[in-house]
Amino acid sequence: MTIQSDRWIREMAEEGMIEPFEPEQVRRHGEDSVISYGTSSYGYDVRCAPKFKVFTNIHSAIVDPKMFDERSFVDVEDDVCVIPPNSFALASTIEYFRIPEDVLTVCVGKSTYARCGIIVNVTPLEPEWEGHVTLEFSNTTNLPAKIYANEGVAQMLFFRADERCLVTYKDRGGKYQGQTGVTLPKP
Repeated sequence: MTIQSDRWIREMAEEGMIEPFEPEQVRRHGEDSVISYGTSSYGYDVRCAPKFKVFTNIHSAIVDPKMFDERSFVDVEDDVCVIPPNSFALASTIEYFRIPEDVLTVCVGKSTYARCGIIVNVTPLEPEWEGHVTLEFSNTTNLPAKIYANEGVAQMLFFRADERCLVTYKDRGGKYQGQTGVTLPKP
């Protein structure tokens, strides 16, 4: 496998791999600062949409991936999401992805958030998966933490294989194929 450069990412974006696509890295400092997003040297910095699901224990529900209780979350629609101490929130990317059949995509957090104790977690995007990516933000601190919508929150790295895998996510009929918005666990 080979990690893909900004040139390859631009070519694949023209074929609809990332929509909407920002061909340059957008960054602003000062009064109207923005956490960077768009194409980087060997990846793509994604933004999160302004719809969040913030974890709460108000109903004392058990977190069970086989029988997930949606009452475990409070919906927040805003340009800023405050995550309580030692809690987490879900959001989705603004960008819709169509991963090629010979590419594996890995998501890593941005250093700006990591330096604040906010960890971004996403499972790999498998070959031929498509949809909005559901992102998980863990606040590891004992203080409230902010996440900014419409700004950079994580970086996608694209690894191209020498050949197509035997069974892609689409071939397998993966349960998260084509997801839009924040998608909760499915049994």
